[in-house]
Amino acid sequence: MTSHGPVLHPDRVAGSLTGLLVGDALGVPYEFHAAERLPHEALIDFQPPVGFPRSHRSVLPGTWSDDGAQALVLLDSLLARQGLDLDHFSNGLLRWMSEGFCAVDGNVFDLGIQTGRALGQLAAGIAPSRAGPAGERDNGNGSLMRVLPLALWHNGSDLELCELSAEQSLPTHGHMRSRIACALYSLWVRCVLCEIAQPWDEAVSRLTLLAAALGFDQQEVDLVLDPANAAAVLGSGYVVDSLWSARAAVLGTTTFEECLRRAVAFGNDTDTTAAIAGGVAGAMYGLTGIPMTWRSQLRGNEILMPLQKALVAHHEEQSQ
Repeated sequence: MTSHGPVLHPDRVAGSLTGLLVGDALGVPYEFHAAERLPHEALIDFQPPVGFPRSHRSVLPGTWSDDGAQALVLLDSLLARQGLDLDHFSNGLLRWMSEGFCAVDGNVFDLGIQTGRALGQLAAGIAPSRAGPAGERDNGNGSLMRVLPLALWHNGSDLELCELSAEQSLPTHGHMRSRIACALYSLWVRCVLCEIAQPWDEAVSRLTLLAAALGFDQQEVDLVLDPANAAAVLGSGYVVDSLWSARAAVLGTTTFEECLRRAVAFGNDTDTTAAIAGGVAGAMYGLTGIPMTWRSQLRGNEILMPLQKALVAHHEEQSQ
Protein backbone atom coordinates (compact mmCIF):
# COMPACT_ATOMS: atom_id res chain seq x y z
CA MET A 1 0.00 0.00 0.00
CA THR A 2 1.38 3.39 -1.02
CA SER A 3 1.66 5.53 2.09
CA HIS A 4 2.75 8.80 0.58
CA GLY A 5 1.34 11.04 -2.09
CA PRO A 6 2.35 10.93 -5.74
CA VAL A 7 4.61 13.30 -7.61
CA LEU A 8 1.87 15.05 -9.51
CA HIS A 9 1.92 16.01 -13.16
CA PRO A 10 0.95 19.69 -13.59
CA ASP A 11 -1.67 18.83 -16.22
CA ARG A 12 -3.43 16.49 -13.80
CA VAL A 13 -3.29 18.96 -10.91
CA ALA A 14 -4.70 21.74 -13.07
CA GLY A 15 -7.20 19.37 -14.64
CA SER A 16 -8.55 18.21 -11.31
CA LEU A 17 -9.00 21.69 -9.87
CA THR A 18 -10.44 23.09 -13.09
CA GLY A 19 -12.60 19.98 -13.45
CA LEU A 20 -14.32 20.69 -10.14
CA LEU A 21 -15.07 24.27 -11.18
CA VAL A 22 -16.26 23.31 -14.66
CA GLY A 23 -18.51 20.64 -13.17
CA ASP A 24 -19.95 23.10 -10.68
CA ALA A 25 -20.61 25.70 -13.37
CA LEU A 26 -22.11 23.10 -15.72
CA GLY A 27 -24.56 21.96 -13.07
CA VAL A 28 -25.70 25.38 -11.87
CA PRO A 29 -28.47 25.96 -14.48
CA TYR A 30 -30.00 22.53 -13.80
CA GLU A 31 -29.96 22.52 -9.99
CA PHE A 32 -33.15 21.43 -8.19
CA HIS A 33 -34.63 19.80 -11.31
CA ALA A 34 -35.53 16.12 -11.20
CA ALA A 35 -33.75 13.89 -13.72
CA GLU A 36 -36.85 13.41 -15.86
CA ARG A 37 -37.22 17.18 -16.30
CA LEU A 38 -33.71 17.70 -17.66
CA PRO A 39 -32.76 17.96 -21.34
CA HIS A 40 -31.33 14.90 -23.06
CA GLU A 41 -27.89 14.15 -21.65
CA ALA A 42 -26.15 15.12 -24.91
CA LEU A 43 -27.74 18.60 -24.76
CA ILE A 44 -26.53 19.46 -21.25
CA ASP A 45 -24.22 22.46 -21.52
CA PHE A 46 -23.35 25.72 -19.78
CA GLN A 47 -26.22 27.31 -21.70
CA PRO A 48 -29.30 25.06 -21.50
CA PRO A 49 -31.50 24.49 -24.57
CA VAL A 50 -34.01 27.19 -25.40
CA GLY A 51 -37.13 26.86 -23.29
CA PHE A 52 -35.53 25.05 -20.37
CA PRO A 53 -36.46 26.81 -17.08
CA ARG A 54 -32.91 27.24 -15.83
CA SER A 55 -32.12 27.70 -12.16
CA HIS A 56 -30.29 30.85 -10.96
CA ARG A 57 -31.42 32.76 -14.05
CA SER A 58 -29.49 35.90 -13.16
CA VAL A 59 -26.19 33.97 -13.00
CA LEU A 60 -24.15 34.08 -16.20
CA PRO A 61 -23.24 30.75 -17.84
CA GLY A 62 -19.84 29.41 -16.77
CA THR A 63 -20.11 30.66 -13.19
CA TRP A 64 -19.20 28.36 -10.30
CA SER A 65 -21.28 28.40 -7.13
CA ASP A 66 -20.62 27.74 -3.43
CA ASP A 67 -18.96 24.41 -4.26
CA GLY A 68 -16.15 25.94 -6.26
CA ALA A 69 -15.83 29.02 -4.09
CA GLN A 70 -15.43 27.04 -0.87
CA ALA A 71 -12.92 24.70 -2.51
CA LEU A 72 -10.84 27.70 -3.54
CA VAL A 73 -11.16 29.16 -0.03
CA LEU A 74 -9.69 25.91 1.29
CA LEU A 75 -6.90 25.95 -1.29
CA ASP A 76 -6.09 29.58 -0.49
CA SER A 77 -5.84 28.70 3.20
CA LEU A 78 -3.66 25.62 2.61
CA LEU A 79 -1.25 27.65 0.52
CA ALA A 80 -1.20 30.62 2.87
CA ARG A 81 -0.69 28.57 6.03
CA GLN A 82 1.22 25.64 4.47
CA GLY A 83 -1.20 23.28 6.14
CA LEU A 84 -4.73 23.00 7.45
CA ASP A 85 -5.45 25.81 9.89
CA LEU A 86 -9.12 25.57 10.85
CA ASP A 87 -9.26 29.13 12.19
CA HIS A 88 -7.78 30.59 9.01
CA PHE A 89 -9.94 28.39 6.80
CA SER A 90 -13.08 29.27 8.76
CA ASN A 91 -12.32 32.97 8.47
CA GLY A 92 -12.07 32.43 4.72
CA LEU A 93 -15.49 30.80 4.70
CA LEU A 94 -16.91 33.77 6.58
CA ARG A 95 -15.27 36.11 4.08
CA TRP A 96 -16.89 34.13 1.29
CA MET A 97 -20.32 34.50 2.88
CA SER A 98 -19.97 38.19 3.74
CA GLU A 99 -17.90 39.60 0.87
CA GLY A 100 -17.88 36.96 -1.86
CA PHE A 101 -14.27 35.88 -1.35
CA CYS A 102 -13.36 33.38 -4.12
CA ALA A 103 -16.82 33.75 -5.68
CA VAL A 104 -17.14 34.85 -9.30
CA ASP A 105 -18.04 38.55 -9.38
CA GLY A 106 -18.10 38.38 -5.57
CA ASN A 107 -21.64 37.02 -5.90
CA VAL A 108 -22.80 34.46 -3.32
CA PHE A 109 -25.98 33.01 -4.79
CA ASP A 110 -26.17 29.47 -3.41
CA LEU A 111 -25.72 28.85 0.31
CA GLY A 112 -26.75 25.50 1.77
CA ILE A 113 -29.01 25.53 4.82
CA GLN A 114 -26.66 23.52 7.03
CA THR A 115 -23.61 25.50 5.95
CA GLY A 116 -25.47 28.73 6.64
CA ARG A 117 -26.27 27.56 10.18
CA ALA A 118 -22.67 26.57 10.76
CA LEU A 119 -21.28 29.84 9.46
CA GLY A 120 -23.65 31.63 11.81
CA GLN A 121 -22.08 29.64 14.64
CA LEU A 122 -18.59 30.59 13.47
CA ALA A 123 -19.57 34.24 13.24
CA ALA A 124 -20.85 34.04 16.82
CA GLY A 125 -17.44 32.86 18.01
CA ILE A 126 -18.00 29.10 18.25
CA ALA A 127 -14.73 27.21 17.69
CA PRO A 128 -14.41 25.77 14.16
CA SER A 129 -13.96 22.25 15.52
CA ARG A 130 -17.42 22.49 17.13
CA ALA A 131 -19.34 24.76 14.77
CA GLY A 132 -20.57 22.17 12.30
CA PRO A 133 -23.90 20.51 13.16
CA ALA A 134 -23.32 16.83 13.92
CA GLY A 135 -26.74 15.19 14.07
CA GLU A 136 -27.92 12.24 11.98
CA ARG A 137 -29.73 14.60 9.63
CA ASP A 138 -26.74 16.92 9.32
CA ASN A 139 -25.07 14.96 6.55
CA GLY A 140 -25.34 17.24 3.56
CA ASN A 141 -22.58 17.30 0.97
CA GLY A 142 -21.19 20.75 1.81
CA SER A 143 -17.82 19.59 3.13
CA LEU A 144 -17.39 16.83 0.54
CA MET A 145 -17.83 19.27 -2.33
CA ARG A 146 -14.85 21.37 -1.23
CA VAL A 147 -12.28 18.84 0.06
CA LEU A 148 -10.52 18.23 -3.28
CA PRO A 149 -7.72 20.82 -2.77
CA LEU A 150 -6.47 18.83 0.21
CA ALA A 151 -6.01 15.77 -1.98
CA LEU A 152 -4.15 17.88 -4.53
CA TRP A 153 -2.02 19.82 -2.03
CA HIS A 154 -1.11 17.04 0.40
CA ASN A 155 1.93 14.81 -0.15
CA GLY A 156 2.16 13.00 3.19
CA SER A 157 0.81 9.65 4.34
CA ASP A 158 -2.63 8.29 3.58
CA LEU A 159 -3.38 8.40 7.29
CA GLU A 160 -2.61 12.10 7.53
CA LEU A 161 -4.53 12.84 4.32
CA CYS A 162 -7.60 11.15 5.80
CA GLU A 163 -7.21 12.95 9.12
CA LEU A 164 -6.98 16.36 7.46
CA SER A 165 -9.80 15.65 5.03
CA ALA A 166 -12.07 14.71 7.92
CA GLU A 167 -10.92 17.69 9.96
CA GLN A 168 -11.70 20.26 7.26
CA SER A 169 -15.31 19.07 7.46
CA LEU A 170 -15.74 20.13 11.09
CA PRO A 171 -16.50 23.86 10.68
CA THR A 172 -19.69 23.05 8.76
CA HIS A 173 -20.33 19.28 8.88
CA GLY A 174 -19.38 17.61 12.13
CA HIS A 175 -20.99 14.19 11.77
CA MET A 176 -18.59 11.28 11.34
CA ARG A 177 -20.38 10.12 8.19
CA SER A 178 -19.55 13.35 6.39
CA ARG A 179 -15.98 13.21 7.62
CA ILE A 180 -15.56 9.62 6.41
CA ALA A 181 -16.92 10.53 2.98
CA CYS A 182 -14.38 13.35 2.72
CA ALA A 183 -11.55 10.97 3.63
CA LEU A 184 -12.66 8.38 1.08
CA TYR A 185 -12.94 10.97 -1.68
CA SER A 186 -9.44 12.27 -1.02
CA LEU A 187 -8.04 8.73 -1.15
CA TRP A 188 -9.94 8.14 -4.40
CA VAL A 189 -8.41 11.22 -5.99
CA ARG A 190 -4.97 10.21 -4.73
CA CYS A 191 -5.34 6.73 -6.24
CA VAL A 192 -6.42 8.26 -9.57
CA LEU A 193 -3.34 10.49 -9.56
CA CYS A 194 -1.18 7.44 -8.80
CA GLU A 195 -2.66 5.84 -11.93
CA ILE A 196 -3.85 2.78 -10.03
CA ALA A 197 -5.94 0.51 -12.25
CA GLN A 198 -9.01 0.43 -9.97
CA PRO A 199 -8.68 3.65 -7.97
CA TRP A 200 -12.08 3.51 -6.24
CA ASP A 201 -11.54 -0.05 -5.07
CA GLU A 202 -8.06 0.78 -3.85
CA ALA A 203 -9.35 3.82 -1.96
CA VAL A 204 -11.98 1.65 -0.28
CA SER A 205 -9.28 -0.87 0.71
CA ARG A 206 -7.02 1.84 2.14
CA LEU A 207 -9.82 3.44 4.14
CA THR A 208 -10.86 0.04 5.49
CA LEU A 209 -7.32 -0.59 6.73
CA LEU A 210 -6.98 2.88 8.25
CA ALA A 211 -10.43 3.23 9.82
CA ALA A 212 -9.48 2.03 13.31
CA ALA A 213 -6.36 4.21 13.47
CA LEU A 214 -8.46 7.18 12.39
CA GLY A 215 -11.01 6.53 15.14
CA PHE A 216 -13.83 6.12 12.63
CA ASP A 217 -16.91 4.30 13.87
CA GLN A 218 -17.08 1.00 11.99
CA GLN A 219 -20.84 1.16 11.46
CA GLU A 220 -20.44 4.55 9.82
CA VAL A 221 -17.59 3.28 7.66
CA ASP A 222 -19.71 0.33 6.57
CA LEU A 223 -22.61 2.65 5.72
CA VAL A 224 -20.45 4.87 3.52
CA LEU A 225 -18.72 1.92 1.82
CA ASP A 226 -21.82 -0.26 1.36
CA PRO A 227 -21.82 -1.44 -2.30
CA ALA A 228 -25.62 -1.27 -2.27
CA ASN A 229 -25.23 2.51 -2.52
CA ALA A 230 -24.32 2.04 -6.18
CA ALA A 231 -27.79 0.81 -7.06
CA ALA A 232 -29.68 3.81 -5.72
CA VAL A 233 -27.89 6.96 -6.89
CA LEU A 234 -30.13 10.02 -7.01
CA GLY A 235 -27.77 12.97 -7.37
CA SER A 236 -29.13 14.29 -4.08
CA GLY A 237 -27.58 16.52 -1.45
CA TYR A 238 -27.06 13.65 0.99
CA VAL A 239 -23.32 13.15 1.39
CA VAL A 240 -23.27 9.38 0.80
CA ASP A 241 -25.51 9.56 -2.26
CA SER A 242 -23.54 12.52 -3.57
CA LEU A 243 -20.29 10.55 -3.42
CA TRP A 244 -21.75 7.44 -5.00
CA SER A 245 -23.52 9.46 -7.70
CA ALA A 246 -20.18 10.99 -8.63
CA ARG A 247 -18.67 7.50 -8.67
CA ALA A 248 -21.38 6.30 -11.04
CA ALA A 249 -20.67 9.20 -13.40
CA VAL A 250 -16.91 8.59 -13.38
CA LEU A 251 -17.01 4.80 -13.72
CA GLY A 252 -19.82 4.77 -16.26
CA THR A 253 -18.12 7.00 -18.85
CA THR A 254 -14.84 7.26 -20.77
CA THR A 255 -14.30 11.00 -21.29
CA PHE A 256 -14.43 14.10 -19.13
CA GLU A 257 -17.31 15.53 -21.14
CA GLU A 258 -19.40 12.36 -20.89
CA CYS A 259 -18.69 12.10 -17.17
CA LEU A 260 -19.91 15.58 -16.31
CA ARG A 261 -23.00 15.35 -18.47
CA ARG A 262 -23.83 12.05 -16.81
CA ALA A 263 -23.35 13.62 -13.37
CA VAL A 264 -25.75 16.45 -14.17
CA ALA A 265 -28.24 14.03 -15.74
CA PHE A 266 -28.90 12.47 -12.32
CA GLY A 267 -30.75 15.71 -11.52
CA ASN A 268 -31.36 17.33 -8.12
CA ASP A 269 -28.08 18.67 -6.67
CA THR A 270 -26.56 18.84 -10.13
CA ASP A 271 -23.79 21.33 -9.50
CA THR A 272 -22.37 19.43 -6.53
CA THR A 273 -22.55 15.99 -8.14
CA ALA A 274 -20.79 17.36 -11.21
CA ALA A 275 -18.21 19.23 -9.11
CA ILE A 276 -17.31 16.10 -7.14
CA ALA A 277 -17.18 13.98 -10.30
CA GLY A 278 -15.30 16.73 -12.14
CA GLY A 279 -12.48 16.73 -9.62
CA VAL A 280 -11.91 13.03 -10.20
CA ALA A 281 -12.41 13.16 -13.97
CA GLY A 282 -10.04 16.11 -14.23
CA ALA A 283 -7.39 14.10 -12.40
CA MET A 284 -7.98 11.19 -14.79
CA TYR A 285 -8.03 13.04 -18.10
CA GLY A 286 -5.96 16.11 -17.24
CA LEU A 287 -6.56 19.72 -18.19
CA THR A 288 -6.12 18.84 -21.85
CA GLY A 289 -8.99 16.36 -21.53
CA ILE A 290 -11.46 19.09 -20.57
CA PRO A 291 -13.23 20.44 -23.68
CA MET A 292 -11.77 23.76 -24.71
CA THR A 293 -15.27 25.16 -25.16
CA TRP A 294 -15.93 24.62 -21.46
CA ARG A 295 -12.52 25.85 -20.36
CA SER A 296 -12.89 29.03 -22.40
CA GLN A 297 -16.39 29.70 -21.06
CA LEU A 298 -15.45 29.21 -17.41
CA ARG A 299 -15.62 32.56 -15.65
CA GLY A 300 -13.46 33.69 -12.73
CA ASN A 301 -10.03 32.98 -14.19
CA GLU A 302 -8.63 35.94 -12.29
CA ILE A 303 -9.40 33.98 -9.11
CA LEU A 304 -8.52 30.50 -10.34
CA MET A 305 -5.26 31.03 -12.18
CA PRO A 306 -3.10 32.47 -9.35
CA LEU A 307 -4.23 29.71 -6.99
CA GLN A 308 -3.72 27.00 -9.59
CA LYS A 309 -0.25 28.34 -10.40
CA ALA A 310 0.66 28.39 -6.71
CA LEU A 311 -0.62 24.82 -6.28
CA VAL A 312 1.51 23.54 -9.16
CA ALA A 313 4.53 25.44 -7.79
CA HIS A 314 3.95 23.83 -4.39
CA HIS A 315 4.25 20.38 -5.92
CA GLU A 316 7.28 21.33 -7.97
CA GLU A 317 9.01 22.45 -4.78
CA GLN A 318 8.05 19.23 -2.98
CA SER A 319 9.42 17.07 -5.80
CA GLN A 320 12.86 18.72 -5.86
